[in-house]
Amino acid sequence: MPAGSFEGQYVWSPAADDRALARACMDVRAGRYWSAHEVLKETRGDVELRAHRSLVLASEAAGTDLAERWLDEEPGPEAALLWARVAMVRALRMADAGDHRAGALERIARTACERAAKLAPDDPTPWVAQLALSRLDRPRDPAPQGLLTAPTGPWYLFAHILRTAPWHREAHHRFLAFFFPRHGGSSSAGWDVAAFLSQRAPAASPLRLLPLVALVEDYTPGAPLADRAWEQPQWVTAATGVHRNWFPTVADYRFTPVVDLSYLAHALFMAGHEFEAREVLTAMGPYASRMPWSAFGDPEEQLTRARRACGLPVPHDP
Repeated sequence: MPAGSFEGQYVWSPAADDRALARACMDVRAGRYWSAHEVLKETRGDVELRAHRSLVLASEAAGTDLAERWLDEEPGPEAALLWARVAMVRALRMADAGDHRAGALERIARTACERAAKLAPDDPTPWVAQLALSRLDRPRDPAPQGLLTAPTGPWYLFAHILRTAPWHREAHHRFLAFFFPRHGGSSSAGWDVAAFLSQRAPAASPLRLLPLVALVEDYTPGAPLADRAWEQPQWVTAATGVHRNWFPTVADYRFTPVVDLSYLAHALFMAGHEFEAREVLTAMGPYASRMPWSAFGDPEEQLTRARRACGLPVPHDP
């Protein structure tokens, strides 16, 4: 189903309109890895797509032995990458659940990332996976000049990734997440880092959304005037700027960037800019992501509320 159309139901799959990835996910669930090999091999020259596809596939494979079997039966850079991503997903899930096995899984994941990096030296994805793991051991590298709070963190690893891919989307989001309070950081550090990273990015970059991601992260349900925060001038300016400068470039994307569009649509809707929010929601078609909507309640209900307010069709009642 193409983005831009809506036939009555949301599609929550992270593969969205990447049909080859969706087929590979089905094969992974069936215990087959050949399609995963093909969709990852195709991305060797596209670091953003490689990061996205490997993460989606790893999320599907994390509960199975597929990555281990693939690495054992047909070792290579794609098999090593999926194994690194699977090991990363498992370690983070265990840590978030407070499971005592998280430390051992983190060590396995770091070893897997190192192996994947050696097999594909030009691919930043294994290093991005290492960056995701950094919230578990909390490195304390000094911050560069220009940050009010001077928060310590994995700055050296982040800088290493940026030398290969200066505007890597996942790297920036993983780095920002390190500073979230739920991962051991603080709200002030999160705001500071989000502003710093966003201001560095080109005007037409989706990384200009990072302060709006931090705003969702800092949302406290039930707090006085919490839902009015998006109406403040700095957030209206941020959302409308992304709509003006980045949103027109989405038409040139190979696949619909559903999560970034969701954050933009949400920010515009909360700011009272229903006309612009309607354009973004229309561009998403049926595809949906749980964030940022789930921070405010049931994600389907929240997305439906926004679509209805913008005069768009909503899912049919069963």
